[in-house]
Amino acid sequence: MTISTRPVTIAEYEALPESPDGIRYELVNGEVIEVTGAAWEHGLIGKKLLLRLEAHVATMPMGIVFGDGVGFILNRDPPSVRVPDVAFVSVDDVPVDQPAGFWPGPPDFAVEIVSPNDRPDEVRAKAEHYLAAGTRLVWVVWPRDQTVTVFRADGTSARFHEGDTLDGEDVVPGFTTPVSALFAVTRRDGGAPR
Repeated sequence: MTISTRPVTIAEYEALPESPDGIRYELVNGEVIEVTGAAWEHGLIGKKLLLRLEAHVATMPMGIVFGDGVGFILNRDPPSVRVPDVAFVSVDDVPVDQPAGFWPGPPDFAVEIVSPNDRPDEVRAKAEHYLAAGTRLVWVVWPRDQTVTVFRADGTSARFHEGDTLDGEDVVPGFTTPVSALFAVTRRDGGAPR
């Protein structure tokens, strides 16, 4: 849902107060849009992926891993700021002077976890927005069917299922994770992860 009635600049978007009811927004082509709230699975998947990615990146000076809540400026004209669930910026793209506010460009790798009310066409458009801005690899995680769609800068994409292994490719070299590891939930009764 769009909440702005006129084009909004990045500075105006950055100055917006946090919503008291937890509603989140992104800036897309000058329009402030409401971002669907996350279900518990969303948060759990994001945490698992963040921890796995951070553990890998910490083994060598590859770059910076970001969790949910960090805004990345994808475009300045028209102004767009997206907030991925997990992101990575290569050491080569980290500015010498640490920026204040939003990150001054796109992440090299972005992860979007689909919320129950997200529409597939909007999710695909979001992945394409990242790629058009310079992101090299986007993972879209689908909790409902426990799959991950990988979008690449060369225009190719692929869907990964349980039993498959995701790969950071040349964007996060050496990083892999089984698809099933993102969705496993240990039950209280000690039952097997689903």
